Amino acid sequence: MKRRVVITGIGLVTPLGKDLTSTWEALMRGRSGIVPITRFDPSRLGCRIAGEVRDFDPSTVLDAKEARRYDRFMQFAMVATSEAIHRSGLLLDDGLREQTGVIYGSGMGGLSTLLGAEASLNESGPGRVTPFLATGSAINMAAGVISMRWGLYGPNYATVSACSTSAHAIADGYYAIQRGDADVMVTGGSEAVLSEVTMASFDNMGALSRRNHEPAKASRPFDRDRDGFVLAEGAATLILEELSHARARGATPLAEIIGVGMAADAYHVAAPAPDGAGAARGMRRALAASGLAAQDVSYINAHATSTRVGDASESLAIRKVFEAHANRLAVSSTKSMTGHLLGAAGAVETAFTAMALFHQVLPPTINLDHPDEDCSLDYVAHEARPQAFDVAITNSNGFGGANVTLALRRYA
Repeated sequence: MKRRVVITGIGLVTPLGKDLTSTWEALMRGRSGIVPITRFDPSRLGCRIAGEVRDFDPSTVLDAKEARRYDRFMQFAMVATSEAIHRSGLLLDDGLREQTGVIYGSGMGGLSTLLGAEASLNESGPGRVTPFLATGSAINMAAGVISMRWGLYGPNYATVSACSTSAHAIADGYYAIQRGDADVMVTGGSEAVLSEVTMASFDNMGALSRRNHEPAKASRPFDRDRDGFVLAEGAATLILEELSHARARGATPLAEIIGVGMAADAYHVAAPAPDGAGAARGMRRALAASGLAAQDVSYINAHATSTRVGDASESLAIRKVFEAHANRLAVSSTKSMTGHLLGAAGAVETAFTAMALFHQVLPPTINLDHPDEDCSLDYVAHEARPQAFDVAITNSNGFGGANVTLALRRYA
């Protein structure tokens, strides 16, 4: 019999709040975290808004030396993980540390460290380049410093698959526990890519919203007036635990992970397949792995980023997979509030899906004022909706055609 895996702790750092409580409360109020950029001067850019984490203070977890040496994406990861471990109630004694691993991803890693080192080289020469470039920019360093801080000796590595990164991390953590490689896995993702060069690149692709005059309305998945996604930063950590281990210590699971589906578009480096074939393949595989029928699913946390092609293709994929039941599904895009956290998005949205199951409420899709005729599902427009339900899925679709669907069940 396969070992069952539950989520027993969540920690968040997002544009909506610097912990789980503040983020969840803002999400339930339908508040947008999109603001004018303050981390650098964006005046030369076409897109001058983002999902910033403002007033972030890593000193709650890191000492001054660590904060200087750790890239911002690592700082986010450490703060989110500290909260997740605390909320899980885990007592990490020597025996449990041997049975606890870390799989933690990032799409782009320590970009600010890399850019800073290049600026130092150009301005002051090789002697001023930080010796911490490799350890500050490598994508696996969030997983590394988490394991060092809490002395976790189980499997330790990073996943990298663009916007599907942290969904893959959770999937791998789930499989590690199922196989018996660990009893507890610290999983998630972190991203800190708000910089002039990153924004310019995405904007030149035509990917970003330019609704600079009303930032809170810029991310509008499924709306006919959507004009691109809004880049965001932050992190999410989820503590996954083998069910009997969680029960033995009296933990209260937030939700159970019951299956994973992964697939490729094999279509384009950035655009999703217009017919939604890859996303549909991932959802079907998640249903099969979970032993679910289409009608068992009540809610989908969609990947929908507020792009013209992406939202329509995902909506089409949902209709292909769920057929007549699609009209009875609730679907929402929480990116309407958080913006798009790239490699951290999957973990943030898995956390939201688990919380939705635990609290029996559906997060809204804000800014859905004029639904696109190509997007014809129930998107929980504008306001959160109380609803009794037992099964949900969350989709993550990344550049390179990477698709991941995680299936979750209410724990009762």
